[in-house]
Amino acid sequence: MDAKGAAAALLGVPVPGYEPVPAGENLSVMAMDTENSLREYLRIHLRIPFVTRLGPLAATFDFVADAAPGVREVLAVGKVCWEVRERNYDLVVVDAEASGHVVAQIASPRTIKSLVPRGPLRDQTTWMLGILDDPDCTGAVVVTTAEELPVTETVALVGRLRAETNTDVACVVVNAVEPDVGDAARTLAAEPWFTERCPQHSRSVMLSAARRTAQRESVAVLTGALPGVPLVEVPLHAETGAALATAVGGDLP
Repeated sequence: MDAKGAAAALLGVPVPGYEPVPAGENLSVMAMDTENSLREYLRIHLRIPFVTRLGPLAATFDFVADAAPGVREVLAVGKVCWEVRERNYDLVVVDAEASGHVVAQIASPRTIKSLVPRGPLRDQTTWMLGILDDPDCTGAVVVTTAEELPVTETVALVGRLRAETNTDVACVVVNAVEPDVGDAARTLAAEPWFTERCPQHSRSVMLSAARRTAQRESVAVLTGALPGVPLVEVPLHAETGAALATAVGGDLP
């Protein structure tokens, strides 16, 4: 769902379209967009034949989506739930939109269900909620960094997920954690004679130690604010692209 193509860049593949394309062994990627999701919904559920452009129908949909909350969002999350329901993949990972939008997407089936008293659309939101509300099937993984503003936003996001949805918060991933330089390195870097002879190295060690101390404080805030939510720390890596994805994958449980 990330229109910037960050996931594709990380995996070292061209930015995909709506149709899944291979990105490695047993791995496929696709990019979500509302128009194609609407087209697929019409074809599968309403038996409307494929058309190259939705034309007036798309304009009507935009009008309804702007007027009714959750309509646009339910198409995106509905596509994800459909792939899970049909068991097309062993695991579906969603690179979700920013925190200001993701809660509305996850909550959209419940929003639509509250607005529509009966009919096929309500039935479809029912099975979507069965997937989204099942902690054995779906979990939200919130990714943050150990800094004051991201930590504050993370605590707020987890609070909204718990208040506005029934989707389980599987864990919080704290990304780019500074490695511990060790007591011996810090002691050596603080020695005047070492500082004089190796000023750049001494400064780098002390800056790294200071960043790690600040990050420890931010992680402590997360731990205190989110009791019961597992925290996974991912160290700062020098790799880029697919090598970075492999390295981070090795850090995750």
